[in-house]
Amino acid sequence: MHFLSDDLDQYIVQHSENEPELLQQLTRETYQKILQPRMLSGHYQGRVLSILSKLVSPKSILEIGTYTGYSALCLAEGMQPKGELHTIDINEELYDFQRKYFDLSPYGKQIHQHLGNALEIIPKLNTTFDLVFIDADKDNYTKYFKLIIDKLNSGGIILSDNVLWSGKVLDTKFKKEDTSTPALIEYNKLLKKDPRVETVVLPIRDGLTISRMI
Repeated sequence: MHFLSDDLDQYIVQHSENEPELLQQLTRETYQKILQPRMLSGHYQGRVLSILSKLVSPKSILEIGTYTGYSALCLAEGMQPKGELHTIDINEELYDFQRKYFDLSPYGKQIHQHLGNALEIIPKLNTTFDLVFIDADKDNYTKYFKLIIDKLNSGGIILSDNVLWSGKVLDTKFKKEDTSTPALIEYNKLLKKDPRVETVVLPIRDGLTISRMI
């Protein structure tokens, strides 16, 4: 999604907070060794996640979709000193990569990895959350929302990534094999209509929604 010129986009990045060195290292190694490195949150969105987490000051965070751990480390920056972050991913090949960078950070002991299907894992988490970040398979966004809404504390925040889906959410027709676009259209409608949350969509990168539990 290119809403702004490259020059203006670069200006925005240059006048936002610097990317921590550890996250720069994580980015380099992801691009060197891991498939689909574009899935990284990246410098600018990472700083957005960081400052939102700092504003919430969460004691408990849930992340659905870890990838190589970049966004988890950004969210952990705002976590309370004795807080905990639970992150779920289905790709076991990334587990050790994630753990390496978690342990290199100040938050290693506070970050708990869960390997497997998030739809099965979330109901087993015996805790509630102040902040949730959804960035996994788009087809299941609505199912994730329905699982976590009762685990969200009053005033808690749900962040949902890729909600503009490269502009495809404007499509009235999509290919039969494209299940993600209609799923995201339905999810965005759900966030707008559900009376339990108030929602705003930010045109950041591929779209980031902030939903607050009322």
